[in-house]
Amino acid sequence: MSAPAPPPIVNLLLHNLPHKEHQRVLQHCEPVELVFGSVLCETTKPFRHLYFPLSSFISLVTILGQHRPLELGLIGNEGMLGATLALGIAAAPSRAVVQGSGSALRISATHLRRVLRECPTLQRTLQRYLYVTLTQLSQNAACGHFHELEPRLARWLLMTHDRAHADHFYLTHEYLADMLGVRRSGVTIAAGALQLRRLIHYSRGQISILDRSGLEDAACECYAALSEGYARLLEAPRPATT
Repeated sequence: MSAPAPPPIVNLLLHNLPHKEHQRVLQHCEPVELVFGSVLCETTKPFRHLYFPLSSFISLVTILGQHRPLELGLIGNEGMLGATLALGIAAAPSRAVVQGSGSALRISATHLRRVLRECPTLQRTLQRYLYVTLTQLSQNAACGHFHELEPRLARWLLMTHDRAHADHFYLTHEYLADMLGVRRSGVTIAAGALQLRRLIHYSRGQISILDRSGLEDAACECYAALSEGYARLLEAPRPATT
């Protein structure tokens, strides 16, 4: 007998909405395929479209002067690009680049503003999600200052693994260095150590997760802290609806 098909990937922010609001949002969304490397928005520029990733994931980066981009966070099917619109702020706080190709739902800024007026649960959900995003940013700042490179790399690989929906994905040395704010040589040493422990296999940018549990043990405490934050967001009680 053939193996059962895996369940479809859903966006968790939308999936946890009351049915009526969920359908209301979907009426204004269109399915799109996001391509690796595409820039979806630029810092301080107004959003034209907002994205609810499904199988894709998006990297948030900041650029300071002539320095290389530094990654601030990742958005996968647990979140949304453009949630600041729930605060009435249309300008993007950072550049957003597609890091993992795949599917997403896209909605225009105009339609989302209208939907937010009609869907109070969505409004509250996005506000909670913004709180979790702020927590991620502060955790990343502390992590980059206090933790060693190898456990930091393990954490970022776990975060990517969560959003890639596969045990293998593509991350170049250059991207990993930007992601962690370090030299490429440091990434080479840290990735080699994880590979020597048989936690990952890494060759020419292709990363395979061999031992998820072992990688969690190797990661710094920040991964568990951020995962718990997302869990509290998604488990928050929903108000009764008619």
